[in-house]
Amino acid sequence: MIKQLDPVTTEVIGRHVLAAAEEMGVTLMRTAFSPNIKERNDFSTAIFNAKGEVVAQAEHVPIHLGSMIGAIESLQQRFPEDTIKPGDMFIANDPYNGGGSHLPDLNLVAPVFHEGRIVAYVANIAHHADVGGMVPGSEAAVCESIFQEGLRLPPVRFVAAGELSRDIFEIILLNSRTPEEREGDLNAQLAANHVGIRAVTALVERYGAALFENALESYLAFTERRFHAAVAALPDGKYSAEDFLSGDELGTFARIACTVTVADGTLSFDFTGTAPQLNTARNIPHQALVATVFCVVKALLDPDAPANGGAFRVIGIEAPPGCIVQPVPPGPVGTRSISCSVLSDVIQVALSQAIPGRSFAGSGPHHLLVLAGTDPRTGRYFVDYETVAGAIGAQGHRDGLDAVRTLTSGSANLPVEALEHAYPVRVETYALRTGSGGAGEHRGGDGIVRDYRILGDDITVSLSGERQDVAAPGVEGGADGATGLFMLDPAGTAQELPSAVQQQPLPRDSVLRIATPGGGGYGMPAQRDDTRIEKDRREGRLDTC
Repeated sequence: MIKQLDPVTTEVIGRHVLAAAEEMGVTLMRTAFSPNIKERNDFSTAIFNAKGEVVAQAEHVPIHLGSMIGAIESLQQRFPEDTIKPGDMFIANDPYNGGGSHLPDLNLVAPVFHEGRIVAYVANIAHHADVGGMVPGSEAAVCESIFQEGLRLPPVRFVAAGELSRDIFEIILLNSRTPEEREGDLNAQLAANHVGIRAVTALVERYGAALFENALESYLAFTERRFHAAVAALPDGKYSAEDFLSGDELGTFARIACTVTVADGTLSFDFTGTAPQLNTARNIPHQALVATVFCVVKALLDPDAPANGGAFRVIGIEAPPGCIVQPVPPGPVGTRSISCSVLSDVIQVALSQAIPGRSFAGSGPHHLLVLAGTDPRTGRYFVDYETVAGAIGAQGHRDGLDAVRTLTSGSANLPVEALEHAYPVRVETYALRTGSGGAGEHRGGDGIVRDYRILGDDITVSLSGERQDVAAPGVEGGADGATGLFMLDPAGTAQELPSAVQQQPLPRDSVLRIATPGGGGYGMPAQRDDTRIEKDRREGRLDTC
């Protein structure tokens, strides 16, 4: 029988479990093959209890939380516990069949056994730079169906009693344009799970299964109490907000609507009124919606609370099937992370009405580029998957943050040295996009300008961006942030490209510019104090973007 433990024992074992998840992350990063995982850290690691509730997630990419929860739930539905054996691992990636939130994210889940029964699961998710589909990188806003986005895998047994399924392994490699990278990254994922199994097994053997399981439940209950207390301090009521994504056609917009209900110490999020799902890949599948809601709630109510499933016990989510934030097959979802940046703005605007002083102005999401072609140095085909950070909007007590990811995205910009070593490009500009943050008593964060000179002959680029048509809004009189843009030949003809581009040819020696959007300002610009204005002048922030 599960009983609540004392706080010290709960914290000690909970921290051990978190350390195990972090050790898995270090293993994955250091053994991965592709720059996207080993340099950009586009992966996550987590540990779950036997019920499938997340107990600890290492601090990497918040949006992956929902993907791993979906994979565990679907695994348990598809494979009865008595059919799962020690040494098994399961792989999945399909958002409509319990595998993730878009196809490049491959989830790898492994049970941890003690005395013949499952006591926990370890899992990791890694963003693979290419898993097939019509566009290199397997992620582009131009895709009109998930069937165009790459190989789809429901939860399947990837390792059986310690024996790797070469059939499934070869299917994954055959569908990728860069199979050598996939092989190295998959082996890194296998290694990370072995590290997690070893660490959790050691914990169970040290404390005993009963104490270990009691501690996990107590840790979840502790988090639940923290969030319940934070919500109970809010005034009951309903709070609404809306914002817009770019629509399917140029110059059209698609509404995201959210109503938050605070009542009886719980939060309910209702997305009724959101536009029907799009025919382009800006849709947000359920797992990504769950992760975004959790991330915003944690950031606004209790940033220091553990990132585990206890919070979900006080959060409810409703979204009509077939809308942008609850698409149905075969709706494409590849660029859901960029859309989630706008979704997080909608959620925080609605929720912050119940907690004045905590709100952000709108933020500028990262932008995606996928360069692909033949590397003239090696004669081999390459796929360079990158996202370039945007900026955070201002708050009522401080300026926004420059050149950072928004709440749901935690991966890094690819370092210039690693990029130029791996791919035939040269970065000629990498700077703040000065003046892109909205003016205000507190200014919005500035985005980034990054110029790529192309050093090959048959290279193409696919591009996906958001807030190129609808700026990050300022609040309380603050100015909107600058919209993002893609541009060819910025020092010459300066040809702007749309926010969704499929394999644009880039001649040798051409230059591609990525300019990410800025965050919105907070408060009237006339109220900005002289000290901050002087600081802006010294830092050159009074220039226009």
